[in-house]
Amino acid sequence: MSLRPPSMIRSDGFIVQTGQREGVSLETIPLEIAVEDQKTPIYGFTLEQISRFDERTKLPFNALGTLAMSRNVDDANSADTQFFWLLKNNDMTPSGTNLLDGRFAVFGYTTENADALYNFKVGDVIESVKIVKGMENFESPAKE
Repeated sequence: MSLRPPSMIRSDGFIVQTGQREGVSLETIPLEIAVEDQKTPIYGFTLEQISRFDERTKLPFNALGTLAMSRNVDDANSADTQFFWLLKNNDMTPSGTNLLDGRFAVFGYTTENADALYNFKVGDVIESVKIVKGMENFESPAKE
């Protein structure tokens, strides 16, 4: 696998950082999709891959600033340290869900100053992030 240095790009309603940071080994995270009315999340597959198109996710792509794990579109389990923000309202399906729902793992929403996302440019650094709700759902990975 050939990895290129990170770069930030803007693409059709998204801010995406591409490439892999130098000196950082690639460890991937399996796709996790939480579906409404289901206690256990679905791991390793998109809803499309398991023919569950009409199901609603607990954390949908429904607002400017939706935060999700970035991954290779051909490999549901290829997420690592990179993420992306939704910068617009995307296309909706007839059932009222977003086309991205169930394909990428949403893990949060920007709750303040989301308009500032439009001003991001190459070289910008995020200096701090604050979790304002949901910390009770955080599970620390097991130490080996």
